[in-house]
Amino acid sequence: VQLQASGGGSVQAGGSLRLSCAACGGTFSHSTMGWFRQAPGKERELVADISWDGSTTSYADSVKARFTIFRDNAKNTVSLQMNTLRREDTAVYYCAGVKDPGRRYGYRYWGQGTQVTVSS
Repeated sequence: VQLQASGGGSVQAGGSLRLSCAACGGTFSHSTMGWFRQAPGKERELVADISWDGSTTSYADSVKARFTIFRDNAKNTVSLQMNTLRREDTAVYYCAGVKDPGRRYGYRYWGQGTQVTVSS
């Protein structure tokens, strides 16, 4: 089972990007999914997560009202729409699937990471 993230890139402050994560070799349609990010020299942090049916979402305070997480279980994808980007959003973004309290950062499966760079 693999998660493949895409959609990162460089954008000016105030701009938008959409990240996507596709599950391959398995299904995550019954699992909570999340997006994390890690900036240089900083700990990996949870940006947003979404319940298996999309009915419940949560966000880090720093991204509330700017980022939206959503999923399409028919396509086995989870996405992160990022608006009004700021320089401090610059980081490598990771998608994660299947909560597992015994794992570091609480998820069992991880995508490879995609770089988001926001310039002023």
